[in-house]
Amino acid sequence: MSTGRHDPFRDLRSLQEEVNRLFSTNLSRAFGDEGIARGAWTPSVDIYENKDHIVLEAELPGMNRDDFDLAIENNVLTLRGERSLQKRSDSDTYHRVERAYGSFSRSFTLPQTISGEGVTAEYRNGVLRVTLPKREEVKARRIEIVADSAESSGSSHSIDAQAKEINIIEGGQQKTASR
Repeated sequence: MSTGRHDPFRDLRSLQEEVNRLFSTNLSRAFGDEGIARGAWTPSVDIYENKDHIVLEAELPGMNRDDFDLAIENNVLTLRGERSLQKRSDSDTYHRVERAYGSFSRSFTLPQTISGEGVTAEYRNGVLRVTLPKREEVKARRIEIVADSAESSGSSHSIDAQAKEINIIEGGQQKTASR
């Protein structure tokens, strides 16, 4: 029986070496030398909609209007640009750089309900706001229904046609029917 010295940290060191090897080789290849390896960044985006528009807001802090482009092609909205590190002077020595810099590209497939005509974009206080109008045929509209006199006592009904529910107005009272 051989007696050897037990090293309680051997497994921990082995795990650390494996993690270091994984991050130094495979990860940068998996991203095609982009992203983590280059320090590239992706601007944060919020997308919301109301009854007439879909609105996209992108955070582009510290950028000038000439630093990015916006285009719509084949129902795809693409935002691309580059944020560069601006050194104050050549004598400055940075001790820490935590903000991300580099080129970026974000693409969003637009639904068929969006009209490419009438798109507006404004850039203010580091936020780009793109307003995409909906097509007229997808907006909710009110449909008047006239009842036959034999069916009811001459009252009329209205239906608000919307994407998720139907509002029916009978004799001045509103009823909601969900799909």
